[in-house]
Amino acid sequence: MKRSYLKWLMSLLMIFALVVTSACGKTTSKSEDGKVKFRIGYQVIPNAELLAKATNMFEEKFNNVEVELLQFEAAVDVNTAMAAGEIDVGLIGSSSVASGIAQGLSNQVIWLHDVIGENEALAVKKDSGIKTLEDCVGKKIAVSFGSTTHYSLLSALELKGIDEKEITILDMKPADMLAAWKQGQIDGGYVWYPTLGEMLDDGDVILTSRELAEEGIVTADVGIATKDFIDKHPDVLKQYIKILDEAVRLYRTSKDDSAEKLTTELNVSKEDAQFFMEQLIWLDAKEQASEDYLGTEDNKGAFAQALKNTADFLKTQNAIESVPELEAFEDAIAPQFLQQD
Repeated sequence: MKRSYLKWLMSLLMIFALVVTSACGKTTSKSEDGKVKFRIGYQVIPNAELLAKATNMFEEKFNNVEVELLQFEAAVDVNTAMAAGEIDVGLIGSSSVASGIAQGLSNQVIWLHDVIGENEALAVKKDSGIKTLEDCVGKKIAVSFGSTTHYSLLSALELKGIDEKEITILDMKPADMLAAWKQGQIDGGYVWYPTLGEMLDDGDVILTSRELAEEGIVTADVGIATKDFIDKHPDVLKQYIKILDEAVRLYRTSKDDSAEKLTTELNVSKEDAQFFMEQLIWLDAKEQASEDYLGTEDNKGAFAQALKNTADFLKTQNAIESVPELEAFEDAIAPQFLQQD
């Protein structure tokens, strides 16, 4: 397990090196007609960003902006693309955000795509003999290293007093995890929908991230932007957040229609799409600007402390070498785009 963490840590250090070497000379590209080219790195998660994509909000509501949507499967890929200057904003889990801040990455938090509930869970094979977390001892459990599920799994083990070394924890992206699941190579996996849904065809959930949140272990899918893009194009980011906020309102006022729109994106039925959407906590801009979450420029929100708590945990796991003071996490949050006119 320690070797796996070392591998993960080295990959993050390589990302940091990419940031340093690519920071100079990286400029936002323009389209041929002079529009700002805005590159969004998204993941297939049933949240406001995916709904905005499905309803063509980005194409219809942006002014003088050419949007390019690029799909990613895991946080490490988003981080690498952002460090290489290939995207301007991206979605990653809160544990990856915390790790990046601790290592001095300059990307900033601009939006909470969702607070994670039942959307992420530990699923186990029906014939695995696993009924509780304690039963995972001696079993093979997969998780995507660096993701919120990784943090959730290890936090849950610590909460229960279970030595992680007694479990074979494997680093797998969702697609690889599903393949390993179908081939009987793993006993369980901590993952998100839609992969989680497919695993539940012959599996059971023994732990959800909502249950962990009730124990104080909060995770979220976070929208981050490069400092360069924030400095050069704050107007674009304000439009972006306005669109996401509108997508949240669309979901709240028309859940049935929203689910219908996401069937293609998620490759599921409307009923399943609605189910997946309800597993997450959707927050509008006003709620995110409250003291419970991102706060405002004058009044810092509680999410900075949640990130520091996550970083503190990662340090205990030797995933990062040190954790800065709370101020560093507060400075990494850019809540100014939440203030809508």
